[in-house]
Amino acid sequence: MQIFGIGLHILVAIFFAIHVVRTGREMYWLLVLFIFPLLGSIVYFFAVFLPASRFDQSAAKAGRALQATLDPGREVRDAQRAFELTPTAHNQMRLAKALLETGQAAKAAEQYEACLQGPFARDAELRLGAARARLASGNTAGTIALLESLAAEQPGFRPEQVGILLGQAYAAAGRQDEAGSQFAAAAQRSGSLEARAELAIWALANGKPHIAEPELQEIERTRKHMPGHSRKLNADLFRRVDAARAQAR
Repeated sequence: MQIFGIGLHILVAIFFAIHVVRTGREMYWLLVLFIFPLLGSIVYFFAVFLPASRFDQSAAKAGRALQATLDPGREVRDAQRAFELTPTAHNQMRLAKALLETGQAAKAAEQYEACLQGPFARDAELRLGAARARLASGNTAGTIALLESLAAEQPGFRPEQVGILLGQAYAAAGRQDEAGSQFAAAAQRSGSLEARAELAIWALANGKPHIAEPELQEIERTRKHMPGHSRKLNADLFRRVDAARAQAR
């Protein structure tokens, strides 16, 4: 049993090591996992793997929505206070994210750009957040440059999110064929509601009903069977789909 236990620890560490490489995480995690297989795996699970999971992302989205309703400025205030007290790169990234999530795109972009000049400039999460801020603040060319670089260097890092954001940036820049390719690839890869919706919206806007229709049917099927709280969380996405469909008629 002891031998089996040691082997199991190593197998778990290998599993998480593969996740490190595929998602473009910092390489020091490999040292942590293999020097301390059991403890390292536990730390990685709670610090990285679980927060990146779809379940955790949905829970976080719900939590942010509730907090935004009860106290819309709290996270920005807390992040600003933390950064003023301890001006680390981590706290600056937290502030940038909070600003972006409350619609302060220009301020968020300013904070992200400062982070991109620091020691974590190659961090994938940072670059994705900075790309979102750039696009939201109208810096389309900068968004494309950042995402193309990220996708080329770390193709395993959140391919759906990177693809959707890159598609939106291409569409904003008038590069519609490239936008459509990104949306189609994201929808084919994951089949998620967001990817299908983005592909349908793009297809309707570009006069391609044969592409939009299968996605719209799947979106409606998903909406019909979706719990009420999930529909509320995706209300903006559904609103965009309905607006695109109405405009295409």
